[in-house]
Amino acid sequence: MITISKLEIENVKRVKAVKIEPTRAGLTVVGGKNGQGKTSVLDAIAWALGGNKYRPSQAEREGSVVPPYLHLVLSNGLVVERKGKNSDLKVIDPNGQKGGQQLLDSFVEELAIDLPKFMNSTSKEKANILLRIIGVGDKLHELETKEKEIYNQRHTIGQIADQKAKFAKEQPYFPDAPKEPISASELIRQQQEILARNGENQRKRQRVVEIRADYFRQQQEVKRLTELLNDAQAKFEQLGNDLGIAQKDTLDLMDESTEALEANIQQIDEINRKVRANLDKDKAETDANDYRVQYEALTGNITAIRQQKTDLLTNANLPLPGLSVEDGELTYNGQKWDNMSGAEQLRVATAIVRRLKPNCGFILLDKLEQMDLETLNEFGRWLEQEGLQAIATRVSTGDECSIIIEDGYVAGQEGVQVQQQPEAIDPAPTWKVGEF
Repeated sequence: MITISKLEIENVKRVKAVKIEPTRAGLTVVGGKNGQGKTSVLDAIAWALGGNKYRPSQAEREGSVVPPYLHLVLSNGLVVERKGKNSDLKVIDPNGQKGGQQLLDSFVEELAIDLPKFMNSTSKEKANILLRIIGVGDKLHELETKEKEIYNQRHTIGQIADQKAKFAKEQPYFPDAPKEPISASELIRQQQEILARNGENQRKRQRVVEIRADYFRQQQEVKRLTELLNDAQAKFEQLGNDLGIAQKDTLDLMDESTEALEANIQQIDEINRKVRANLDKDKAETDANDYRVQYEALTGNITAIRQQKTDLLTNANLPLPGLSVEDGELTYNGQKWDNMSGAEQLRVATAIVRRLKPNCGFILLDKLEQMDLETLNEFGRWLEQEGLQAIATRVSTGDECSIIIEDGYVAGQEGVQVQQQPEAIDPAPTWKVGEF
């Protein structure tokens, strides 16, 4: 992994002249009070390695008559320099061959010199970066593409619906007009219907005459039936007399009891009630078992899907043990980003950024004052263990600081002169184009 062995900065933002040799692996803390030039050091490194898109809007130190000067020596022997009126870039390899920004871009990870870009990204963006570097981002891209196609289709349909609604709103409306256009043939049809109804009325009038004749005939029939009714009434009275005599003859008769039969019938009903209750219970239990089997089968499907997701990440070459993606969000040891400690967030971000370009062995961190000393030391030990280099700023002048910046200088180096000539290249490191 390529790290920064030495850097010299002059007249960049608040920096007057600074020489630093960062720790090869671990944490180099640039301390100092506010407004002294700490962040300017990181901005200068980002500009030197990341290109002109990282050039500060006011790169030259206010009041300086000498243009900015940047000189970095990397662990692979490359010398990176920006100087002159236009701050032209010069990259020289250990063999004296010249290169350019394309060479730096081949191993310098953009997020390493702009870690806040990753830290401040959304949970979904962090998860997408992780999925991409572990090789499962294609599946996610396929789903996102499908979602975009459906979204665009829905958007087009919505636009057409709006256009139709606008067109309808602009058209005049006549509430007394019929729903459909009319024609002469329709009027003729309506005329024929009226004539047919008039003919039906005439038929009904003729029917009245017929019913009246039937009425008079039925009146005569009623008169005849009334006479028959009088005869039937006389017979009814005679039968009543006969009934009274017959009832007197039945007074001494004894009826048999049906109580025993009723008891048996009642017992049969109770038995059948119990049978029906048992059948209902058996059916309910059978149904419950059937649904329980279906539930277990679905649970098995869910477990299988979750196992596939777990296997997908377990078998992936994760940049840090404990990293995962759950419900589209990045997690570390089961915790989402906002529940991680500051040290955990930095550890996750650093590990992911390193995996993006494994040859990039350094990161730049601004404003580490939110970390307590214990967390800071823990993070430093992890960097050393991983062989990573971090150059960070902290509003502090305590012992945890590797150097202190005061008024644009490293404390103890006030007035230092930065040599603006390329240093002699130590030919000891062996380096070939494309190898770091």
